[in-house]
Amino acid sequence: MPVVQVQRHAGARRHRTLYVASTLLASLIAVQAHGESPSRGGSQSSGSEQLAVQVNDDRMTISVAKVPQIYLYGTIDAGAAQRVQAMIQSRRIPPNSDIYLNSPGGDVAAGIALGRLFRAGNMTTHLGSPRKTARQPIVPKSSQCVNACAYAYAGGLFRWAPTGSDRFGAQPLPGTATPSTDAAAYLKDMGVDPQVFGAATSGEVTWLNADQMLANGLSNNGRLLPTAVNSPVSNVASISLTQVTREGEHRITLQCRPDGLTITAYYAIGADRARQMVARATHSYFEINDQPVTSGDRVSASAVDQSVVVSQPLALTQLNQLLSAHLMAAWLADRGGAVRYGFWMSLDPVRKDLRTYGNNCEYLAKQAGAKKG
Repeated sequence: MPVVQVQRHAGARRHRTLYVASTLLASLIAVQAHGESPSRGGSQSSGSEQLAVQVNDDRMTISVAKVPQIYLYGTIDAGAAQRVQAMIQSRRIPPNSDIYLNSPGGDVAAGIALGRLFRAGNMTTHLGSPRKTARQPIVPKSSQCVNACAYAYAGGLFRWAPTGSDRFGAQPLPGTATPSTDAAAYLKDMGVDPQVFGAATSGEVTWLNADQMLANGLSNNGRLLPTAVNSPVSNVASISLTQVTREGEHRITLQCRPDGLTITAYYAIGADRARQMVARATHSYFEINDQPVTSGDRVSASAVDQSVVVSQPLALTQLNQLLSAHLMAAWLADRGGAVRYGFWMSLDPVRKDLRTYGNNCEYLAKQAGAKKG
C-alpha cells in the first residue's frame, strides 16, 4: 500500500500530515483491537490456561488490511507454538499476516518459538485485543504484552509500538539480571539489543512506552533500518540508500560529478500503479529535513518498470546539505497539491556511509581540478 498524505495546509511538516491509507487501516485495526465490532468470518480457539487464537480473514479485513489479522491472547502455554505452527502449515495463518498480542506471559521458550515462527513468515507484530464474537462477547479495551509475550513480539519483522492504554513490559528471566544465553541469542537474531530485556533486576518488569521502544529499536513501526552501498569511484561517485518498509522497498541514489549532483528516488509500487500516478501528478519534488529542495533545474518523474522514478539535478554547493540531512523524502503531488504520494527515509543510520560518499565526491573534484591544471 503506498504512502498517501493529505496536506492540512501549505508547508505542513511530515509529522502533521494525514496519512489517508494508513488512517483507514488504523481505523479498522482500532475497531478490531478494542472489540467494538462483531467478527465476521473469523475463527478462534480458547482455553482457560492456554493461548487462544482468533483468525480474522473476512472480506472487509482483507480489503482494508490486505492481510489476515491474527489475535493471540491469554497465557502462552508450552504447546502454543506447536498449535500456531500447525495453523501456519495449513495456511490458516498465511505469511505476512498481522499478529496482535495480548498476554501476561507464560512459557518463555514457547514465546521465543512463536517469535521465530513470526519472523520466518515475515509477519508483523502489534498489541491488541480480539474482536467481540458470540463466544467472546466481552473483551478488554486495553492490551498488555510482557514476559514470554515480549519475546514473541520481538519476532515480528515489522513491530508496531503500543498506542493508547496498551502496555509493553520487558522482563528478564526469573532469577537473572539479564536474559539467558538462549534468549539473548534469540533477541540478537531478531535485531533487538538483549539489554533492553535485561534492564530490570530481580525479575521486575520494565514498562516501556512507544517512544522508548522506537528509540532502542524494539519497535520499528513498519520500517527497517536503511542500508547504504557506495560504488567504486570512476568518473562519478555514487551511493545507493535502500529501505524496506511494510509498503515495499524504497531507494534513493546520490551521484556527483565534477559538474554537479543528481538525486534520484525509486518508489516501487507496481507497473500499472506507477504509470497511473505519474500521469495524474501535478508536480514532484524532494524534501530535506521536511523542507522542499530548491534548484534551478526541474524535477522529472517517470514510470520505469515497477517504480516511479523521481530525479533532480543539484549544484555541488548543495552537497553539504545532503550529507548533514536527517530526513530525505521524494513526493508526487496530486489534486492541486492536496494529496501526495511517496516516501521518506531517515539518514542517521547511514551517516558513516554518507561521509564516505562525501569524501569520494571531494576526491573526484580534486582529480578534475588537477586535470584542468
